[in-house]
Amino acid sequence: MPGGYPYPMDEYDERGTTMTGVDPSRLDDQQLMKELETIHRTRHDTLLYGSNDALRAHNERMAQLEGEYLRRNPRRLVSAGRTREGARERSCGDAATPDTSGT
Repeated sequence: MPGGYPYPMDEYDERGTTMTGVDPSRLDDQQLMKELETIHRTRHDTLLYGSNDALRAHNERMAQLEGEYLRRNPRRLVSAGRTREGARERSCGDAATPDTSGT
């Protein structure tokens, strides 16, 4: 497929796979957040302009980092606006950030 991503996202091809970066379980919380911020910031450019190998490596690393974050934060704050039900109820002008005001 010219210029496209030839593999479905739910399949995984381990050919040529190498771990890039530090194992997420070895990062402290601050380092993990920095890595997550960086990978999310570079995601769009990788999708649009990266090679298939770069996109595959980006997908793998993002899944590793996000999986580690979720493992460490199983009870993280979830904004009601970020759930399916909340998104349906949200009007166009409402923010989708967690309400921590306690009211």
